[in-house]
Amino acid sequence: MALLINDDCTACDACVPVCPNEAITAGSPIYVIDAVKCTECVGAHDDPQCIDVCPADCIVPDPNNAESKDQLLAKYKSLHGE
Repeated sequence: MALLINDDCTACDACVPVCPNEAITAGSPIYVIDAVKCTECVGAHDDPQCIDVCPADCIVPDPNNAESKDQLLAKYKSLHGE
């Protein structure tokens, strides 16, 4: 399942540099996670790094993009040419 950023986002920019897939970009007015690139850090880290650094606790599972761990890992490998 990809993640999404809700309206509680303060646009602090903490999440952008920790994303291994460059899935997070500045939106207007809040940041946006590209579901095509988001693997919840499966393949790179044990936990989603954006959630770990978010001071507003505004990053949550995206109910419209449910994926298994295997699907997320396959997506990560595809994004990184593995």
